[in-house]
Amino acid sequence: MKITWLGHSTFRVEIGESIILFDPFLTGNPNFTAHFRASARGATHILLTHGHDDHVGDTLQIADETGAEIVANFDLCMWLEGQGAKKINPGNTGGKIPCGNFSVSLTDARHSASTIVGGAPVYLGPANGLVVESAEAPTLYHMGDTGIFGDMALIAELYQPKIGLVPVGGRFTMDGAMAALAVKRYFDFETAIPCHYGTFPEIAPDASEFIAAMQGAKTRVWAGAIGESFEV
Repeated sequence: MKITWLGHSTFRVEIGESIILFDPFLTGNPNFTAHFRASARGATHILLTHGHDDHVGDTLQIADETGAEIVANFDLCMWLEGQGAKKINPGNTGGKIPCGNFSVSLTDARHSASTIVGGAPVYLGPANGLVVESAEAPTLYHMGDTGIFGDMALIAELYQPKIGLVPVGGRFTMDGAMAALAVKRYFDFETAIPCHYGTFPEIAPDASEFIAAMQGAKTRVWAGAIGESFEV
């Protein structure tokens, strides 16, 4: 498994023949410094945690150019189909979605989920976390945008993820200290990768609070620069 952070909550994850893009917010991210088409090249699947614009991002363009399948909750998939998406694979919280050599389970996340049309919010289903399971790689859990909640313990028990993609920016998600508490209290990650920071002035500029709060924990923290990769 090769994991590349592309800024904000966007990751490129390669598992065997599958190339997965999580929440591909690229061209709208003022800090995105990698090459757009190189980052999206070969994508087979786009996995979305929820419907906010900074997570849906470039989904429609990438799906059109690569033929990637969009995997998300039912409401968001149906809305994207109405916007022109040709290949969707919907599910909902608690279910498992087959995706070839991996599967995706949608978990709870404590957050909102909509887009704004004409100044009014349009509901796009719940906010979710995403658990990716494969016989070819360790189980990965993208928490999505979320606050801490006690049922993270059930997610850990059910799926036993070994890699966590963890929002740490505060204001709209957990901050660094709260995210570290969630990781240490509920999970047995081998590696935690912080995300959802440094993108906008309203959120933390870096992952330093999370890294400091994780000192002494058995979980390794990897916090690469945009475009850098981590392999397991």
